[in-house]
Amino acid sequence: MRARAAEARRAAVLGSPIAHSLSPVLHRAAYRELGLDDWSYDRFEVDEEALPGFLEELGGEWAGLSLTMPLKRAVIPLLDGISTTAASVEAVNTVVLTDDGRRVGDNTDIPGMVAALREHGIEQVESAAVLGAGATASSALAALARVCTGEVVAYVRSAERAAEMRRWGERLDVTVRTADWADAERALRAPLVIATTPAGTTDALAAAVPERPATLFDVLYDPWPTELAARWSAYGGAVVGGLDLLVHQAVLQVEQMTGRSPAPLAAMRKAGEHALARR
Repeated sequence: MRARAAEARRAAVLGSPIAHSLSPVLHRAAYRELGLDDWSYDRFEVDEEALPGFLEELGGEWAGLSLTMPLKRAVIPLLDGISTTAASVEAVNTVVLTDDGRRVGDNTDIPGMVAALREHGIEQVESAAVLGAGATASSALAALARVCTGEVVAYVRSAERAAEMRRWGERLDVTVRTADWADAERALRAPLVIATTPAGTTDALAAAVPERPATLFDVLYDPWPTELAARWSAYGGAVVGGLDLLVHQAVLQVEQMTGRSPAPLAAMRKAGEHALARR
């Protein structure tokens, strides 16, 4: 999948709220390294209601879009096609405008998660635990379908969320067992724990980190480290952070939108770390 060839090109991240997004920092760093001086990458506050009009107004200079909440599912009916990866979780975070003018959606969160885990030496685990049951949790299950050979236990707050996670498990061919959030401390003894919850949600679990923790993948990047990640690291456990995920999924976006590969992961990570340090 390649963006149309031209000199001055545009890309952007859309969502609501969007002011916090690090995507412009990462993509612009990639453009600098790749010598794409005529490329620009911006952010736009766009909700579900405004999305159709925004897409219709895009001109031929546009190469692609990154999407965050609440647009990852809302965009699907507005596209000409989506990848099998995006279809597997009914969520699109990347739109590429192709040579023939089509809008094609993909999901780079899932392979981004897998790549972030592999960068930290996690190729395969026998079991895993997922904290939370939102949109990111379904992407986590899709990633675990590629790295986990056994059961995944999802810790959730309601019967409705539990049923939803089991449905995703069936769809993604992952063995999912659900447990009540009140028992979430048990999750911390899994070979791999993926925390997909909003900021502050897992703070109370930090005191329960075992003496020899395995691997924690906390998808948050601001604030960082979370209390859970800090305690995990202090006890010698391996920690994969939200910036790892953000950089790896952005690398794939840059490659798809620009047609240039490999994207400069190290430069993108450095730019992201610098931006976070200034917040």
